[in-house]
Amino acid sequence: MQSPIRTRVALVGAAVLGLLAVFAGPGSAQADVAADPPTDTSAGDVTGFEAASGSVFTLRAGAAEARVSFVADDTFRIELAPNGDFTDPTGSDIVLPQGSPPATRWKDRGDRYELSTAKVTLRAFKSPLRFALYKADGTQLWAETKPLSWTKDTTTQTLSRGAAEQFYGGGMQNGRGNTSHRDRTVQVSVDDNWNDGGHPNSVPFYLSTAGYGVFRNTYAPNTYVFGQPVTTSAKEQRFDAYYFAGDAKHVIGDYTQLTGKPFLPPVYGLEPGDSDCYLHNANRGERHTLDAVAVADAYKTHDMPNGWMLVNDGYGCGYENLPETSAGLQKDAMHMGLWTEDGLDKLADQVKAGQRVAKLDVAWVGDGYQHALDGCKAAYQGIEANSDARGFTWAPESWSGAQRCGVQWSGDQSGSWDYIRWQIPTYAGATLSGLAYTSGDIDGIFGGSPKTYTRDLQWKSFLPAVMTMDGWAASDKQPYQYGEPYTSINRSYLKLKESLLPYMYSYAHEATKTGVGPVRPLALEYPDDPKAATDAAKYEFLTGEDFLVAPVYRDTTVRDGIYLPQGTWIDYWSGRTYQGPTTIDGYSAPLDTLPLFVKAGAAVPMWPGIRSYQDRTASSPLAWDIYPQGRSSFQLYEDDGVTRAHRTGAFATQRADVSAPRRGRGDVSVQVGASQGQFAGKQSARPYQFTLHTGSAPATVEVQGHRLARLDSKAAYDKAATGWFYDAGDRGGVVLVKTASLRTDRAFEVRLKDTSAVGGRAPGAAVTLAAPAGQELAAGAPGKVAVDVTAGSADATGVRVSLAAPAGWTVTPPAALDRIPAGTTRRVEVGVTPAKDAAPGESTLTANSTYSGGSSQQRIAVSVMPAPPSGDTWASDLVWLTSANGYGPPERDRSNGESGAADGHPLTLAGAGYAKGIGAHADSDIEVYTGGRCTAFTADVGIDDEINGYGEVAFSVEADGKVLWTSPKVTGASATVPVNVALGGARHVHLKVTDTNNAKSGDHGDWAGAKFSCA
Repeated sequence: MQSPIRTRVALVGAAVLGLLAVFAGPGSAQADVAADPPTDTSAGDVTGFEAASGSVFTLRAGAAEARVSFVADDTFRIELAPNGDFTDPTGSDIVLPQGSPPATRWKDRGDRYELSTAKVTLRAFKSPLRFALYKADGTQLWAETKPLSWTKDTTTQTLSRGAAEQFYGGGMQNGRGNTSHRDRTVQVSVDDNWNDGGHPNSVPFYLSTAGYGVFRNTYAPNTYVFGQPVTTSAKEQRFDAYYFAGDAKHVIGDYTQLTGKPFLPPVYGLEPGDSDCYLHNANRGERHTLDAVAVADAYKTHDMPNGWMLVNDGYGCGYENLPETSAGLQKDAMHMGLWTEDGLDKLADQVKAGQRVAKLDVAWVGDGYQHALDGCKAAYQGIEANSDARGFTWAPESWSGAQRCGVQWSGDQSGSWDYIRWQIPTYAGATLSGLAYTSGDIDGIFGGSPKTYTRDLQWKSFLPAVMTMDGWAASDKQPYQYGEPYTSINRSYLKLKESLLPYMYSYAHEATKTGVGPVRPLALEYPDDPKAATDAAKYEFLTGEDFLVAPVYRDTTVRDGIYLPQGTWIDYWSGRTYQGPTTIDGYSAPLDTLPLFVKAGAAVPMWPGIRSYQDRTASSPLAWDIYPQGRSSFQLYEDDGVTRAHRTGAFATQRADVSAPRRGRGDVSVQVGASQGQFAGKQSARPYQFTLHTGSAPATVEVQGHRLARLDSKAAYDKAATGWFYDAGDRGGVVLVKTASLRTDRAFEVRLKDTSAVGGRAPGAAVTLAAPAGQELAAGAPGKVAVDVTAGSADATGVRVSLAAPAGWTVTPPAALDRIPAGTTRRVEVGVTPAKDAAPGESTLTANSTYSGGSSQQRIAVSVMPAPPSGDTWASDLVWLTSANGYGPPERDRSNGESGAADGHPLTLAGAGYAKGIGAHADSDIEVYTGGRCTAFTADVGIDDEINGYGEVAFSVEADGKVLWTSPKVTGASATVPVNVALGGARHVHLKVTDTNNAKSGDHGDWAGAKFSCA
């Protein structure tokens, strides 16, 4: 054993080894001989070794030097200086001061040096210099397959790859990151590409399932090729990397211990935000900063949460009247934010005027990663230096260390279904690089639609931070702008997000300790599940450990391919249980339904019924949503939510422990511990509410050994101050419990006797409901809605099925089913007549079934069609279900015209005028509902005379998925083409105009005199 004190070893034959070193550079003997100096050089044989300060070791290989510095038992640094001169361009920017280095020891093993702590051993092989890392038990974590190498501007490490080794990291990688990077190349740089494939908030860090992680301490761009072998390069002629040993969560913790734990946002930072320009807005006309208050008022009027507002947009939009604007926002329980339009020189005055959020753009996105990182830190510190608030920033571009001071934002995008799709893996993947708060604008900054906005808002309500951006798209994007049903759906998800603040805030606090953010890929929580690393789990994520979110990212009401890992999972909306691992296809997901699952054992703290965290009072209840199975727990974290007092110990924690049967019948106990700690505004006492998903009514409910009164209806429960009620019709059966106000410094127990774990007393016996996709009803017309009823592991008897429908609809339930044998399915049809004035589009119905011993429910989507034609009808007089068009809107009874509505001219083909018809521009698709009542479609088609001979298109008529007629190619000089197509009782007819020469110039196709012959 060698002494750990400073020791220098001169190698035998060092001079000879030096001559043999596989290392050449300017001025070396090898370089003198070569006609052209090599462009790729690598470290050669070790020619010297030095152990200094007990934790720092230097190895020389000719002119090159490598230095190994241990930071902790499982963290160390390797530096390589090709010319022997060590440099560190990052200085103290990224890596924070660490504690005392660990005890280390070293040995000369002949062919190698072994540098060891209590947890790891780094082997430094001598000929040539190569490194390999091992755990204390001898398990290899990684090994270089060849020495560190360099060119004039790049250094590269080459590692072997394990047979099943997976890789994650690289920071925010748009469209990827939550599944393995194996066999892929990851670019780590800021590329100004904010769409799928971009990497705007890169981090030079990756982790491996072999049990290690690597951080390249640099401002240079990196490229990681996770092939065989793995090659990782940085664009600089110096090598500087920190290594961490452990599983994924441990490695993320060590990396963020080195570069900074994620900050704890103020609680309003976890509420939704809104952004727009209010001073001289070029897109919206003359406005003033105080007009932001009217928008804040509208959020309040619509009963929608919103925690903060950016009142300038950073692109030439300034501000005025900041103190008055801040005061007006505060009246609506919102905080004021600003973009860094003018840099940070005025930040002190802005913060004193009420600014609490800084959006880093324009002035603070300059060349170089240090520039952006400095901006993040300066804005964060500027808020804290001039108020008692916490720093809170949003950054479109950043680097390692930015997790300490802000939210990383994925950039300007256009709302679409594909935008939703690729954003899903983006944010969960970023968590694997220590980025705890990543997000994108709801439905993008441009484009979008009512449907895509609603779908995007649903799943982003399960991100910690989210914002909507107004003023850049055709219309503003506040969540109430599209009207019903979108406004009500958006409100419900925003309020669900608000009610889950205690859960999310507790995970935010956890991130400050562990570095692991609230939004997580399945691979992080289920590292031994082979599907978690694959595309099977790409378009879903976990929020905390308890919620699995599988967003809808297509224009559909059915979600396929939902992967549930090991464990029991409960549908949040219906209460249906699933046993993982399993994949769900055909999940019914109407527009108001986000596929959302809760893991059995979850105990979720909630603030019920609030619009803002400021709605909470000293007597507000704390609610626990509990899914009992076995033993589980959750630790609630609380502080004042706004100031920095928590950093000096002003916070409290309270733990809930749940004990229940693993399956089936038994007692359920919830032990709520005493709240530990103090902070300003802490509740000394509060009432508690519990929702326990048991599927079975208990015999009694006790609080601290005293029986609570059982109430006989939900209305009575809502009215009572204390008591309990078993709601058999709610999500498969839930027990609702209210306590009196209880002191928070004392523990108490809620016990349900003779009930069950989640899933009921007979697990698997519950009836489940489903419905065929694509069901349609016509406004005001009697119809049928099919519901499939499946018995579980036991026969279902006395089964009754009904539908909850919107006001004004009529529902006629079918007769009860005496028996459905176990494991079989019966289809029942429920009579439904929509209201005569029901708007065309999707509606959500809730199917309910009751049966002996239980109940079940399921949301289903039906499409409401306009009343079908009752006689011959012009196509331009019908409701258009879809009206896609190549340029501007399609026109009724006029030519296509320009980009606006009703700016066309009278329809004219070959000199003949037409009073009725449709003017379109290829590519175009007009869909109408004929409901099986029409026998034929007639028209004259061609390119409108207004084009003067230009254009080239083809026309087609399609019905119920079949092409019934296609025209020959039609040009601006073609004769008019007559159309006479038999429809054969089709229900949906599409009139399409398609470009045929890829020019799209002058493709004004007319459906002149277009008429449906109907009964």
